[in-house]
Amino acid sequence: MLNLGLLVAAGIGVIVFAIAQAKAKAPLVQPASLCDPRRSAGLAMSLIVATVMMATLVVAPFYLSRGLGLDAAMVGMALSTGPLVSTLSALLAGRLTDRFGAHRMMVAGLLCLATGTFLLSLALTKLGIASYVVPITVTCFGYALFQTSNNAAVMSGVGAGERGVISGLLNLSRNLGLITGASLMGAIFAVASAGTRQGTGQDVLSSASAARGMQVTFQTATALALVALLLALFSLRFAGRIRSGMA
Repeated sequence: MLNLGLLVAAGIGVIVFAIAQAKAKAPLVQPASLCDPRRSAGLAMSLIVATVMMATLVVAPFYLSRGLGLDAAMVGMALSTGPLVSTLSALLAGRLTDRFGAHRMMVAGLLCLATGTFLLSLALTKLGIASYVVPITVTCFGYALFQTSNNAAVMSGVGAGERGVISGLLNLSRNLGLITGASLMGAIFAVASAGTRQGTGQDVLSSASAARGMQVTFQTATALALVALLLALFSLRFAGRIRSGMA
């Protein structure tokens, strides 16, 4: 209830801020900036994708340690796969975005992201550590591709006087997504894994419970990734209409 109350309070705060900015003579955030469907979609996608990616940080350690029975050193090594892939993919993502366009690469990145989270939702413990490393590689490559292309799309056409504000909104949407992911995905995992332990008398998270929690959490993450993909397709279609109208 406390989290729900805080969420409602945050929503009210956003509405009050928007009303105040609309009435201000020199608003911090120009209302017209957020009326651009492509920019609004980009900020929404940034929030959603950050929520999805936070699940890998919150839920994956339980799956690796309890579901697969890895020790602390192996869990740390497995978890380092995601950041390593994202780092190494950044340069390639930038070149692909320059070559094929930001909106197309957003769609491609979200397809990879959704594929990776779907594979993670299978939680195939019988495959061992490969059941995590392979899907997280696909997921983080998609994340790197999306992040680069989405940043480029949101910042394109922004005037010099608004670049700081828009980049700040990008960071804000990402941070809100990380906070939401930590609470939402963690809660989903806790509920899903607890449901499989009812009547067992176990206080320690079992392998089956960890696998079940992983499945439900990343099923939710896949659904969120598909929502972001729909927004990207909308943004791509809208951008195509603008280009055809200018031709």
